[in-house]
Amino acid sequence: MTQIRIPSFLHDVFGEQQSIGSIVSILLFGGLLTTALYVIFPDLTDDLPLWRSALALLLIFDIFAGCVANFTASTSNFYASRRTNRIVFIAIHFHIVIVALLLNTNIWHAIGVWAYTIAGAFIVNALIGKASQRFVAGILLSMGLGGIPLLPSMQPYMLTISLLFLLKVLYSFAVDHYGIAQHPAGDET
Repeated sequence: MTQIRIPSFLHDVFGEQQSIGSIVSILLFGGLLTTALYVIFPDLTDDLPLWRSALALLLIFDIFAGCVANFTASTSNFYASRRTNRIVFIAIHFHIVIVALLLNTNIWHAIGVWAYTIAGAFIVNALIGKASQRFVAGILLSMGLGGIPLLPSMQPYMLTISLLFLLKVLYSFAVDHYGIAQHPAGDET
């Protein structure tokens, strides 16, 4: 597919070049899944001021769209060649806790999911350039996918958001999917 040059203020989202098909897929996935969640669970935003509902839905869209965007070669390679950007990106992902606060859901579940996800993402990030990175990321992802649904009394919409937050940050983002990261010689294990 033909690649288009992405404006610099969107590099953190789409990388430096992205196909129109990928951009459309990312936006459609995020938009359709956010809409489906809102339609299926209309109580998601019951009794909330419009600004809180809108901000929560925007952050949910960001989580969902980011799952797909981070799997593209352009986004993955953009961060693979910018180690500091990757660390900052992981560190600032507090979305799940903010969403829980905005929607008045169980904050402790959100903090637990966030803490596990961020700790796992930093472990996976530390393994960039090593043959074991994808395997360790897969184990940590599987543990999270198996453990999060076991949290008591979690709303189904928060379960969906939590699982995709885990996928987005711990696996989709923290893994160097295309092997582009530059490391010193001898750092390949």
